[in-house]
Amino acid sequence: MPAANEKALEIVDLEKRYPNGVEALRGVSIAIEPGDFFGLLGPNGAGKSTLIHCATGLAQPTGGEIRVFGHDALSDYGAARIAIGLAPQEINLDMFLTVEETLDFHGGYFGMPKRDRKERTEELLETFSLTEKARQRTIALSGGMKRRLILARALMHRPRLLILDEPTAGVDIELRLELWHYVQKINAEGVTILLTTHYLEEADQLCGRIAFIAGGTIAAQGRSEDLAARYGVANLEDAYLALVGRRELSRSHVEGGVTA
Repeated sequence: MPAANEKALEIVDLEKRYPNGVEALRGVSIAIEPGDFFGLLGPNGAGKSTLIHCATGLAQPTGGEIRVFGHDALSDYGAARIAIGLAPQEINLDMFLTVEETLDFHGGYFGMPKRDRKERTEELLETFSLTEKARQRTIALSGGMKRRLILARALMHRPRLLILDEPTAGVDIELRLELWHYVQKINAEGVTILLTTHYLEEADQLCGRIAFIAGGTIAAQGRSEDLAARYGVANLEDAYLALVGRRELSRSHVEGGVTA
């Protein structure tokens, strides 16, 4: 039985130092409650992907603690990892597998019985409008279809925590809004979501709480309005521009024009 105060994801003083001396994470701490839709925003190289890699076992942290629904992500890796669904930024599909094989193999990796895998595959193919592509090899899919499949694959084993790393990068507005609608739906059904994105309107629209990460540390966190107040600006976008030292790019400056 889950403890009353158990976090979906709890990261305490996380550090990651690479052999070349680069410190990607320097004492990062965040706590995501069950059912949260949590955003992690920061410039390229800020440490977002490294944090995700440490949480999912793709990288070994140098120090600190990571717990997923109470399970230590290092000493109890199996229990922690099965609770997570990961939709990575990169397109990492096996080009020789069909769409349905991609989902079936993923379910098998997480120990799902054959009948359950079949039913879940059919359900996700329909949900993501992939049924007609079921027997097509992934190499033949369009970029948008590949994005759909990556999200479907992440959800195949019914994870309690879904990590979305730049899920709408490079997709058209129609698919982006479609994916927004779907992730809002599953979040409402109880799935906890961690989202990284460079689309600030995406984070503003979807996330209840947001953390800014820069230089491997958490600079600020809270609701959009909390972050705006923290930086003395009107909205999340301007708060982010303040974070990265580019206040002059604020829309209010651009729309107001440049005076001589």
